[in-house]
Amino acid sequence: MAPKVLVSDKLSETAVQIFRDRGVEVDYLPDVGKDKEKLAEIIGDYDGLAIRSATKVTEKLLERATKLKVIGRAGIGVDNVDIPAASKKGVIVMNTPFGNSVTTAEHAIALMFAIARQLPEASVSTHAGKWEKNRFMGVELFNKTLGVIGAGNIGGIVIDRARGLHMKVLAYDPFLSEERAKDLGATKVELDELLAKADFITLHVPLTDKTRNILSAESLSRTKKGVRIINAARGGLIDEAALAEMLKSGHVAGAALDVFAAEPATESPLFGLPNVVVTPHLGASTTEAQENVALQVAEQMADYLLTGAVQNALNMPSVTAEEAAVMGPWIKLAGHLGAFVGQMTDEPIAAVNILYDGVASEMNLHALNAAVIAGVMKAANPDVNMVSAPVMAKERGIHIATTTQDKSGVYDGYIKVTMVSGDRERSIAGTVFSDHKPRFIQIRGINVDAEIGEHMMYTRNKDVPGVIGALGMTLGGLGVNMANFSLGRAANGGDAIAITYLDEPLRDNVREALLATGKFIQVRPLRFEV
Repeated sequence: MAPKVLVSDKLSETAVQIFRDRGVEVDYLPDVGKDKEKLAEIIGDYDGLAIRSATKVTEKLLERATKLKVIGRAGIGVDNVDIPAASKKGVIVMNTPFGNSVTTAEHAIALMFAIARQLPEASVSTHAGKWEKNRFMGVELFNKTLGVIGAGNIGGIVIDRARGLHMKVLAYDPFLSEERAKDLGATKVELDELLAKADFITLHVPLTDKTRNILSAESLSRTKKGVRIINAARGGLIDEAALAEMLKSGHVAGAALDVFAAEPATESPLFGLPNVVVTPHLGASTTEAQENVALQVAEQMADYLLTGAVQNALNMPSVTAEEAAVMGPWIKLAGHLGAFVGQMTDEPIAAVNILYDGVASEMNLHALNAAVIAGVMKAANPDVNMVSAPVMAKERGIHIATTTQDKSGVYDGYIKVTMVSGDRERSIAGTVFSDHKPRFIQIRGINVDAEIGEHMMYTRNKDVPGVIGALGMTLGGLGVNMANFSLGRAANGGDAIAITYLDEPLRDNVREALLATGKFIQVRPLRFEV
C-alpha cells in the first residue's frame, strides 16, 4: 500500500504534485491545520504530515497519530512541533534549513539600502505630493565598512553581496577561521573592533544566551557615531529601548529591523522614529523561497517514506534501520563529547580531530562525526542538527579529521575528540558500557569514570589536600546536591580535574563561592541533552 501524506497548511501545488509523481498518496487540506479537533480526528490515517507554521503538532495530537512516521516542516523554524514528544513516538521531524538563505540575505541588503537612502520616508513624502529633495540626503554604500555579526550561511551570502557593492567587510564569528574569512573576502575581527569601525552593522546569528542583546546599551555606546544597524535575523539580539535612545541622540544614524523581541510587534519604542525602517518579519517571504522550501520538504518526505533515506532530520541521524539499534548509544556519546569540548572554549575553533577505537571504528562514522560536530556547534547555535552541523562547520573553515584504530586498551571501543583553538587543544574520550549508557573516561589525558547528566560541572585544580572537602562543603552549604562525582589527576601534586553531575544548573553564586575557596583554577558549568 502506498504511503499517505496529509498537507495541513498552504503549500505549493508543485510540491503536492511531487508526492503524487513519486507514488505517495496525498490529501491537500490547507486549512485543517487551524482546526485542532478536525486534525486530531483524521491524523491517524496518515504516514506523513507536511506543515508550515499554522499547524501545531502537540503531544496530544501525536497521541492520535498512530501511523505517523515523519513530519516535514517547509521552512527552518520548528517551534510549532513538540520534538521530544515526536521522538518518543518514533516520528522523524524534518525541516528545510537552507531554503530561505538567499531570500533572507537579500532582505538584509534591501534594508541596508533603505536606511542608507531613507527610501520609505522619501516614498511617503512624495506620495503625499511633496517634493522634499533636500530633506532626504543619503549616504553611499560604496567604500563603506560593513560589520557582519555571524558569518554562517546567511551571513556569508550577505558578505558576498556586500563585496559586490565594493564595501569593506569586517566579520565577527567565534567559529570563523582566518582561512574561511579570506575566502569570503572579509576581515575577521573581534566584536569590539567591529563595533568601533563599522559604518553599517548587520546581524546574522541565532538567539542564544550568549547572543541575546549582543547589541546592548553598553555595546551600542561603543559603536562608531553615525552607524546604521540592520537586523533580519532574530528578535532579541538588540536592546530595542537602548537602540531607540541612541537613535534619538543621533549616535546611531539609522536602523532597519525585520524582527522583534516580541512578535507580532504591535508596539515598540522604535515605532514612529524618523530614521527607522521596520518590516513584519519578511526575511523569508519571497515566492522563490516559499517554493524552494515546499519542494524540498516534499522530496525529503517522499525519499524517507519510499526508501528510508533521512535528510535534514532534527531528531534522527542519517543511518540505516539496521545500524540504528546498535549505534544509538554511540551517537548519543558522540554528541556529548562534542558538546563538552564546544562548551569548554570561547575561542574560534580551528579543527576537530576524532579518533575511533575498536568497535566504534567499525560503525557509520559519517553519522558519528555529524553527532560530534553538532554537539560542538550547539554551544553557539542550539538550533543546529546533525545534518546542518557539518555544513556550518565547513562554512566556518573548521577542519574535521577522522582517525580509526584497532582495539588498543581495556575497552572494546571508545571515541576521543580533540578540539584545536589557537595554540590550545582540549580532549575528551568516552565509551558505552554494557548498560548502553555513555560514560566519559578521559579528560585532558586524565582518566575518569563519569556518568553523564543534564547539568554538570567541570573543575580543575592542583592536586593538594582539601579540594574534595572544599567542593563538598561549598555545594552543601549552598544547597546544591550532587548526583554523581568523578575525579582524576595527572600525577601526585600535578593537575587534577573533577566532573560533577548536579541536580540543577550551576548557579553563578555557587561558581563564585567555589573559586573564592582558592582551591580551584577553573569552574565551568556544562549542559547535555540526555
